[in-house]
Amino acid sequence: MRIADVLRNKGASVATITPETSVAGLLTELTVHNIGAMVVMSQDGVAGIVSERDVVRKLHELGAEILRRPVSEIMTTMVATCTPDDSVDHLSALMTEKRVRHVPVVVDGRLTGIVSIGDVVKARMEELEAQQEQLQAYITQGR
Repeated sequence: MRIADVLRNKGASVATITPETSVAGLLTELTVHNIGAMVVMSQDGVAGIVSERDVVRKLHELGAEILRRPVSEIMTTMVATCTPDDSVDHLSALMTEKRVRHVPVVVDGRLTGIVSIGDVVKARMEELEAQQEQLQAYITQGR
């Protein structure tokens, strides 16, 4: 299964913010969209990614002051990305290796979607269910 298949099932919309958005504004957007991370976009494309975990770590380190600071101060700038042609297995390995839970999908420098670890698990479960059904059909045919 390819990332394009995952995006076809879940949709390709991505909630984004700018580097100048305050951390408090980020929290509002995460709540509104019921998501755990957002892609940070600049005029040049993907500038970073920021998650609830980033906020919690900085909140612990700096206190409530962080809520007034821009997202650019807490975002991850070395963003792991994938393409629609990548396999789900490849992305699963990338997420494990890089220890990330959200990976933007990029084509020619343009953001075209985002895949979460939950999306990867769901896709893998669907693959396993399909294989089980095929094996069951094969076994029943042989009787």
